[in-house]
Amino acid sequence: MRKKGSAPLLALAAMVLVWGYSWILMKIGLRYAHPFDFTALRAGLAAFLLFGLIVAQRRGLRLPSYRMAFVLGTLQVALFMALTQTALLFAGPGKTSVLTYTMPFWMIVFAHAILRERMRGAQWVAVAVAFLGLTLIVAPWRLTSVAGSVLAVVAGAVWAISAVLSKKWPTRADTLIFTAWQLLFGTAWLTALALLHPHAPIRWTREFVLVVFLSAAFATAGGWWLWTYVLANTSAGMAGLSSLGIPVVAVLASALQLGERPDALELTGMIAIGCALGLLGWLNFRAR
Repeated sequence: MRKKGSAPLLALAAMVLVWGYSWILMKIGLRYAHPFDFTALRAGLAAFLLFGLIVAQRRGLRLPSYRMAFVLGTLQVALFMALTQTALLFAGPGKTSVLTYTMPFWMIVFAHAILRERMRGAQWVAVAVAFLGLTLIVAPWRLTSVAGSVLAVVAGAVWAISAVLSKKWPTRADTLIFTAWQLLFGTAWLTALALLHPHAPIRWTREFVLVVFLSAAFATAGGWWLWTYVLANTSAGMAGLSSLGIPVVAVLASALQLGERPDALELTGMIAIGCALGLLGWLNFRAR
């Protein structure tokens, strides 16, 4: 990790909390809108908010190059969000959505192949413990929708390759401006998808408007900005493995707000992931 103090670790913690709770917002939003409409609204409003913030700060909107913003907007925003929402459409917003967070394990594979990053010593112990914990939470032997599960795993792979590509070809642009353009390109794809796919219209309610705003402002705009910052200031493997805290937050929030109580296996899995993240944090602190 680059020597930037505790800022990247704080950004990681904030990202885990924001994206963990975003699964609750998605579950509520799907009561009123088709997944394609919901994602297009989220991404579009998030891009609008970020560009508005940049203009309010009287900063320029131009990027040195738009190539990576377009690539990541296509893969990391549009394709990833479409796959996750389609998985929820097929399988329902349950534990299957947690399969998305096989991303860190895909990220280790792609980072090894593309970036030549190496996991060493106790880091492999953390990987094994985290994988065991994720398996216990997901409980693949209980899955009811193969299609939804496959889509979620593919979404995780798409997210992983996007993150590794952003490390392979880093941009010198400001992370806030870059995230705004990335979301704008993603919104264009998602809007086209929503318009081309026939489905029931949105049921506009005050709860839905609130959910869309919170999802756009915090989970989409804030979450992707934090992720862009984290990727720029940590290793790909560290960023990916740390995101395993997201499904833990999602399960806990779901239990508190939606009454979906985790069973003994899920609790054991969350403890295992917590231990793995603690070990990674300690290894990172010792290395620094």
